[in-house]
Amino acid sequence: MLYKHSTLLCLLALLLGFSAIAQSKKVNIVFIGNSITQGAGLPHADKEAPPIKALEWLQKTMPAADVHISNQGVSGSTTVDFLPATNRLFNNVVKAADAFKTDKDATLVFSLVLGTNDSAEEGPNGSPVSPANYKANVKTIIDRLLADYPGCIVVLHHPIWYSPTTQNSSRYLAAGLARLQSYFPVLNTIAAEYHITHPKRVFIGNTSGFDYFKKHPEWYVQEHGKAGTFQLHPNEKGAEELGILWAKAIKRVLSGKL
Repeated sequence: MLYKHSTLLCLLALLLGFSAIAQSKKVNIVFIGNSITQGAGLPHADKEAPPIKALEWLQKTMPAADVHISNQGVSGSTTVDFLPATNRLFNNVVKAADAFKTDKDATLVFSLVLGTNDSAEEGPNGSPVSPANYKANVKTIIDRLLADYPGCIVVLHHPIWYSPTTQNSSRYLAAGLARLQSYFPVLNTIAAEYHITHPKRVFIGNTSGFDYFKKHPEWYVQEHGKAGTFQLHPNEKGAEELGILWAKAIKRVLSGKL
């Protein structure tokens, strides 16, 4: 019995040791996204955007870790805008990632949340983007990241809910909302495919945000458009909740990598 207890204590000590090592690692995260990631509609986006809240949560729950972020969310952007060949928004992602290159011992993470604007009926670049084209675009972005940054990790989060009345300068509405949800299995398939071709490099992140936010329309800025009041951009409370959801998913992925 004493032998069993000693063995269990040794195993526990090893696990705790591995956990401490993992949390002492340096982690650099580049957030790729649209206006929701950017923090549009927030009074102080530089302090309240979801990536900032994700950073705060990670620093709190991984106190020994050295975590840094770069917010590359751009309002109105689609997967088309981030395609490497267009030499537009992807260039800024490269600059952000290259700035972290000096941290050779750090883990580089790309947190990607795109699809809201792709799903619109009319307005954003390339919209409406079909599920097939959405898949092709996301894979093109990932392929370039994996090629340019060996050892990096890509985390794909499902986009969150928006109201079927959403219409600002772009038209989303119920058809857009349905299209947005058609991207979810596409993202899951992408991660599964890379699990075979590039093991432990591409992961599904948060998948509960859509339903979670659908239950809380009060977590959105109440905006007004041609179809009435709509919910698209999280307010301060919503941005915090979203950032924590992303952070929890990223921490889960890192726990199996560091």
